[in-house]
Amino acid sequence: MMTTNARQAAIERARACFLRACWLDVAVRKPGNVSQASPGHGMQASMFIASAEAAAGALFEPGLRVGARIEAAVAATWAVAGCNTNLGILLLCAPIALAVEQHPQAATPAALRAAVASVLAALDIDDARAAYRAIAQAHPGGLGTAPAEDVRDAPSVDLRAAMALAADRDLIARQYRDGFADLFALAFQQPMQPAGWGEAPADAGAPPDTVTVAFVQRLYLACLSAFPDSHIVRKHGERVAQTVMTAAQAWQERAGAGVALDADPGFAAWDFSLKAAGVNPGTSADFTVAALLLSGWIRSCAAPAREAANGWHGS
Repeated sequence: MMTTNARQAAIERARACFLRACWLDVAVRKPGNVSQASPGHGMQASMFIASAEAAAGALFEPGLRVGARIEAAVAATWAVAGCNTNLGILLLCAPIALAVEQHPQAATPAALRAAVASVLAALDIDDARAAYRAIAQAHPGGLGTAPAEDVRDAPSVDLRAAMALAADRDLIARQYRDGFADLFALAFQQPMQPAGWGEAPADAGAPPDTVTVAFVQRLYLACLSAFPDSHIVRKHGERVAQTVMTAAQAWQERAGAGVALDADPGFAAWDFSLKAAGVNPGTSADFTVAALLLSGWIRSCAAPAREAANGWHGS
């Protein structure tokens, strides 16, 4: 049986993986998203780093249910950022955080997915109430009304059942219905993870290395090219989302051929053009962070002491 100290160490390791994933989210250029190289949508990269640091405490608080983690993390985010910077990230990462707490020895993708499945199966109406309040507070872009289980009303079903009602129109909701199938497929697809990816730089203020940048960009493009981004669909419609998806497929092909995307001026130009049009592939960014958390956790299980020491390398 795992000791309390060992369980807490696992939670802290997962928290470090989350913070590193959130740092990589803005340390690497991902067209349409806010990054250290390219602010946009009225936001700066520093807001996302502050949000991650504020939310991490609640997200990895031992003993909290999924809904309570989401609600407390959204409140903490708003206290430092004053706007929605991470709702999708929190909705995806809260079940993972609880899964790691309950099953800290889940050291393979299959074991971790089974742990997440057990968390999803135990969601109840209290989780739904807390998540509804969090979503209403965050008020994500393009949030409309739903014919059943609208987040502005009191829920009548558990959180997983409520998410299932939105699964056909929202990729994050679909993960709750389908056991995070799309997210796990993205995080552990081969040959997505090159040997040595994600090694933290010796200088905590240094940018990620080129291997890590390429990995994160391929991860992001894999999601953006496979699914119409839910955030874009809500704000701009299916046609715009499909146009962005087609562009992402072309860049994904170039990345797969080994092209260093940051060296191509067209990649930055695409980034700027999306921001000029107010188009933010936010769901794809959320998936990238959650996938980095999953893969980072599995990687950390092989070297927990090293990963706990390297954990957070923001600015």
